[in-house]
Amino acid sequence: MKKLIAWSAIVCLACQYTMLHAQLTKTEQKIVRSVDKNNDEALELLKKAVNINSGSLNIEGVKAVGQLFETEYRKLGFDVQWIPGDAFNRAGHLVATKLGKKGPRILMIGHLDTVFEPDSPFQQYTMLNDSMMHGPGVLDMKGGDVIMLLAIKALHEQKQLDDVSIKVFLVGDEELSGSPLELSKKDLIEAGQWADIALGFEDGDGKAENANISRRGSADWTLTVKGTAAHSSQIFQPEVGAGAIFETSRILNEFYKQLSNEVNFTFNPGIISGGNSVTYNENTNRSEAFGKNNIVSAEVIVKGDMRAVSKEQLTRARSIMSEIIGNPLPNTSATLDFGDEGYPPMTMTEGNKELLAIFSKASEDLGFGKVNAVNPRNAGAADISFVADDVRMAMDGLGLCGTGGHTVEETANIRYLPVEAKRTAVLIYRLSSIIFR
Repeated sequence: MKKLIAWSAIVCLACQYTMLHAQLTKTEQKIVRSVDKNNDEALELLKKAVNINSGSLNIEGVKAVGQLFETEYRKLGFDVQWIPGDAFNRAGHLVATKLGKKGPRILMIGHLDTVFEPDSPFQQYTMLNDSMMHGPGVLDMKGGDVIMLLAIKALHEQKQLDDVSIKVFLVGDEELSGSPLELSKKDLIEAGQWADIALGFEDGDGKAENANISRRGSADWTLTVKGTAAHSSQIFQPEVGAGAIFETSRILNEFYKQLSNEVNFTFNPGIISGGNSVTYNENTNRSEAFGKNNIVSAEVIVKGDMRAVSKEQLTRARSIMSEIIGNPLPNTSATLDFGDEGYPPMTMTEGNKELLAIFSKASEDLGFGKVNAVNPRNAGAADISFVADDVRMAMDGLGLCGTGGHTVEETANIRYLPVEAKRTAVLIYRLSSIIFR
């Protein structure tokens, strides 16, 4: 693994930045001026992107937003590739690459799709005032996509891309992943194996003073419990037992007792159905139960998810859950299906901590203040998690500030567009002097 490196060397680098960058260098000042010069143009691009519906299932809409950014990256001399999504039933992904002569390989991750499909009433941006833009995807995460471009353009204009290799990966199905997941994320994972550093431009917790260096992964689980159907007057008799609903109650209560105090781990039974017979439709997430109040239940289905900060924590939780179902009440049985792996966790590492330190120092030197780590308990899954284990450093949540993501109240503060672009550009400039190979 690439993470098996001398972390002490990175610590020393962070110390060097603290000493050497008490203020911005002349080159960094020029980079900042380039961001300011191009900010109005970037804002117009954001408005165009927001006004194109790119719900995950709107194939042509996602491609249209991709074409907007393809044009811009080609202007900067990037090699641009569209990866078709036919194999996983989505539009596909946009990848823009520019290789430097030396320096680190940096993967910058965004996404083109939103949660708002063409039938949503939320389709166009409006300005609530001179700083707040209300629009579908402005926060999650077309604002982040524009931040990346604005930062890279400033570095390009100041001829600071020769000492760093950059790959911009704009995912086309982040909000509703295509299937199978291994094909949907295949090219992103390969990009992570190429990279030394991964930067994600999701909106994080919506606050400029925070960034994510750890994210919890998510995984599904399905609990199916069987009992012996009988008249309710015979419940608890040796030949009948407790029934499926009592056994389900016992299992869920044990899950709660043994796992609810696990730090930064959560599990949740989202839907439960039980009775004499149960059917569950995976496509519609709807269940139907049949029974009466005077029968012992024969079947229960519970669908849930769990969120963990590390693969080790996830494995440990699954082991505990499996042990619990192994001690059933009389005449009952249960199976636990953990399904696909889902989104892996982005584990906090020393490399991630040092990347945050360098970023925070850049922010302070720019006059924007210190940047803190978001509590992973408050951070959901994101695409950066698919590459975090393969890079030396990873950080996410570098997008626009705002509120209301995934709702018709989605709003972002466009005054932070140049702020985030400046911090990103200076960060990349400072990272360009690190040699990993």
